[in-house]
Amino acid sequence: MQITGMLHGAPLLRLVDFPCAEVLGPDASEDQIQDLIRRHGQVFVKPVLKGGVGKKGKSGLIGRATDLAQALAQKERLYFAEHRQGNVVAKANGVTFEGGVPAEHEVYFSISDDTRYRAPAMTLTHKGGVDIEELGKGDIATVPFDALTGLKAFVVANALADIGAPREIVSPLVQQLPKLWELMHHYGMTTLELNPIRMRPGRDGRLTPVACDFKCGFDRDDPRVARLGLPAHLGAADLGAFEQEVNQLRTHQGQSDVFVVNERGTILAPTFGGGANSLVTEVLGEAASISSDFGGNPPYEKMKQVAAICFRHFLAQSNVLFVIGGKSNNTDIHETLRAIGDALREHVSVHGPTPLYVVVGRGGPNLVRGFGALADTCEALGLPYRFFGFDSAISEVVDHARKVDAWMRAGGRELVARHLGIRRAD
Repeated sequence: MQITGMLHGAPLLRLVDFPCAEVLGPDASEDQIQDLIRRHGQVFVKPVLKGGVGKKGKSGLIGRATDLAQALAQKERLYFAEHRQGNVVAKANGVTFEGGVPAEHEVYFSISDDTRYRAPAMTLTHKGGVDIEELGKGDIATVPFDALTGLKAFVVANALADIGAPREIVSPLVQQLPKLWELMHHYGMTTLELNPIRMRPGRDGRLTPVACDFKCGFDRDDPRVARLGLPAHLGAADLGAFEQEVNQLRTHQGQSDVFVVNERGTILAPTFGGGANSLVTEVLGEAASISSDFGGNPPYEKMKQVAAICFRHFLAQSNVLFVIGGKSNNTDIHETLRAIGDALREHVSVHGPTPLYVVVGRGGPNLVRGFGALADTCEALGLPYRFFGFDSAISEVVDHARKVDAWMRAGGRELVARHLGIRRAD
């Protein structure tokens, strides 16, 4: 779950009293927009996009207006704008109006978990407002800190000194930036990014850091997220029907992380474990229908429901049902495979037989019983299958699934269809 933009970012920042740009939502009246322009001199009009899709400025999706007519014209242009970043496409539903913040200095700031240090790390530069990748290493400070003690003022001060930040911005940032760790830590965030923070001068000449854009990610399994009372639709960032159905079953015991890789994929691969998911998704490529992680010892009923959803959406087009995971310490393999087998029986009883080759690679408690339960299902349904135990390398099992898919494409699907008494294999 991710949030971008100030519409929802500003209320979060106000929880820790971090200064932020004034923002109006899609329902703002013309009088409110006019008043915002009068007080700030200009407004920036931005589309409201679900999820963490960035780089709106480079795509021409940020409008600037100095009068009401311009603001309304930009609203009309951007209200239902479509934004593409890589293979992610997001559709806007509304715009925000953000008061302009005059400033000479712009700052980039983020906090995220850094695998190099196995600790949270702050990334900071006084040359914000641009893609962080465009800056030289000498302009960026990345500093790990202890999660128990939090982000201290001296960590910020030392980082600014290391990158040669202008003296006038140091003290205001040292006072304000540590608040952002409180926001991230107390409300279940995994990442937090502000770019830019504009250093607004006051009447006395003293600068105040003002957040002008916001991005964060949440751990949906962290109960602290519930403290925020965020609307449920924020977690449904342009998901398809399949992903929506699976996410409704999401619980802390047994995650349901899914993403459609290829709607026409021919290998349906329910995967267990993050490491296995990364390998399977990379090696199978577009042959895979979904990228998934159903690990965490899912109970029988939940696994059966998840499998039924997968079968309903993708089984008819699939050549291979590929159940794959590492050697589990706590997942009951018998319960998992029995649930998948029962869901497969019920699907076939309702929708009829389908040409399919079943490949399984797993290890863990009750493995033999689990293999036996799924083997009984495959034999009852007349489906070919091959199972690999804990002593088989995952990479070899994935490669075998690819070879089976190639065989099915090259005529194997028709052979299985004839064996099942199906006239056509498509």
